[in-house]
Amino acid sequence: MKNVMLLGLLFLIKISNGAPANKNVPSINEVRNLYENSLKNEDDCKKLIDILEPHKEDPLFLGYIGCATMMMAKHVFSPFSKMSYFKKGKVMLENAIKADDKNFELRFLRFTAQTNMPSFLGYHDNIETDKKFILNSFSQLNDVSLEQYVLPTLKKSKDLTTTEKVKLR
Repeated sequence: MKNVMLLGLLFLIKISNGAPANKNVPSINEVRNLYENSLKNEDDCKKLIDILEPHKEDPLFLGYIGCATMMMAKHVFSPFSKMSYFKKGKVMLENAIKADDKNFELRFLRFTAQTNMPSFLGYHDNIETDKKFILNSFSQLNDVSLEQYVLPTLKKSKDLTTTEKVKLR
């Protein structure tokens, strides 16, 4: 009986001292703010990648890492580095969407990435399907902060018609 109790106690100690709890998970608002600043600020882009890297099992965070990695292409000079960042980020974003293809925010990220990429990169195959998904899903969002985050970008998008923009409230 003492051995069982001792094993139980050791097990509890191991659990409490073992793998760290998922501390320091960044808030989605922090992620969104860093993402917005990443296009103009290389340090914010790197910081976003660094803080999300330990949480890349989350498809949404993986999608943001992918987009930030693609954005790193704007901050380097070498064409080879630019292409490397683009390809690596694209794979991450696509993997995130494969893991959670009904995630509005991931589809929004890909839509904005594809509509803002130079056409010679050939990354534009999902614009229409993502646009349709976004337009059909927007009214069903229950996250006010997400609505406020995406709405200005969608209202400015050259890829949405005036009629489509009006439907977005």
